[in-house]
Amino acid sequence: MDIFHETPEPFLLKELEKIGPKQKGIVMQSVKDVVQSLVDDGMCHCEKIGTSNYFWAFPSESAIKRQNRLKGLEKDIEQMEAKQRELTDAIDKAQLGREQTAERTSLNEELAEVEAEWRAQQTELQTFKECDPVLMKQKRDESVVARNATNRWTDNVFIMQGWVCEKFNMDQADFAKYFGIPADLDSV
Repeated sequence: MDIFHETPEPFLLKELEKIGPKQKGIVMQSVKDVVQSLVDDGMCHCEKIGTSNYFWAFPSESAIKRQNRLKGLEKDIEQMEAKQRELTDAIDKAQLGREQTAERTSLNEELAEVEAEWRAQQTELQTFKECDPVLMKQKRDESVVARNATNRWTDNVFIMQGWVCEKFNMDQADFAKYFGIPADLDSV
């Protein structure tokens, strides 16, 4: 950065490779990497003009960047302080009417008792959930669907058995034995 700040003119990479080792003691092979890292960090500019890449950075530019960042941070601080004031005002407004009085204490105790009773009733309700008429109807409906599906697949097995036995001239007992079909398989 010192090389860029000493003269207000752009440099070619070849010029920087000559100046860097002589004036600043930078190893010639690492000049390109150092310049590229400066470009990547936004501390130096690179522009391709024709077939050449020109590099430059001005001292005033970094000061302007710092000033802009400072202004941005100050603006953020002002916004955060305004939000903090708003939230503090909202808390103060919410606290109005919530002073601890005897009536409020008794109402809070009553609320706690009602909530405890409600939790106990919910627990009791869970023990009787198995007898819930809606749940029972749902289980009956599901069992009908399951029974119909079972019968459909049983029929499919019998149809397949009949087709295989007819097509390949096979006995039904042999088919059941080869495919592991129990002898008592029947529709539900």
